[in-house]
Amino acid sequence: MLKKLFKILVFLMLFIAIGFGILYYLYDKPLPTGESGPEADALAYRMLDALSYKNFNNTKIIEWSFRGNHYYKWNREKAIVKVSWKDNVVELDLITPHSSKAYVNNETVSYETSQNLIEDAQSYFNNDSFWLVAPYKVFDRGVERYLVDMEDGSEALLVTYTQGGDTPGDSYLWIIEPSGMPKSFKLWTKIIPIGGVEASWEDWIETESGAFLPTNHKFGPISISMGEVKASN
Repeated sequence: MLKKLFKILVFLMLFIAIGFGILYYLYDKPLPTGESGPEADALAYRMLDALSYKNFNNTKIIEWSFRGNHYYKWNREKAIVKVSWKDNVVELDLITPHSSKAYVNNETVSYETSQNLIEDAQSYFNNDSFWLVAPYKVFDRGVERYLVDMEDGSEALLVTYTQGGDTPGDSYLWIIEPSGMPKSFKLWTKIIPIGGVEASWEDWIETESGAFLPTNHKFGPISISMGEVKASN
């Protein structure tokens, strides 16, 4: 019986490895090259203009969720984020994380548990906020921008994060509509072994603050809902 089970496991592992190899061969793309400088920056500014960056910059409160699992209320003025998941709540201090507070079932917890929850909340926020506000981060410190000529004659914006977040070095190629609105991006990240996979940015809404934010993404067979997105002054 054990011998038969071992053979089945070996077969499954081999099947998965072959399947991944086929996917890698079919879909993996090299990171494109482009030119940095004023033209790349001009395309980035055109995207920000379409998104009403000035209104976003003046936005004080942003609320959203990520796939119905993590819930956020971000006070950008105070740099505090309320992060909620399951029975956990963390009041995450983005400036001094050690000052953050953590609760389970509305009760304070031990120092060790608190630190683990704060670390989880920071990681969730880094990922989940990126899927909400990434276009607004193209001029963050440590970001490199490149203008890429596409095969169809259009221009795209390659953005590489050299520092910050959980995975510095990740790159994203923004596919931008003629209006300047982001349509999708292609990813070259440490967490995804296949380079160049594409995720849509869609169902944009104009929020109360006047900033535009997405409410949904499609990433292969996966749909990423941002929940009920709100932004106000």
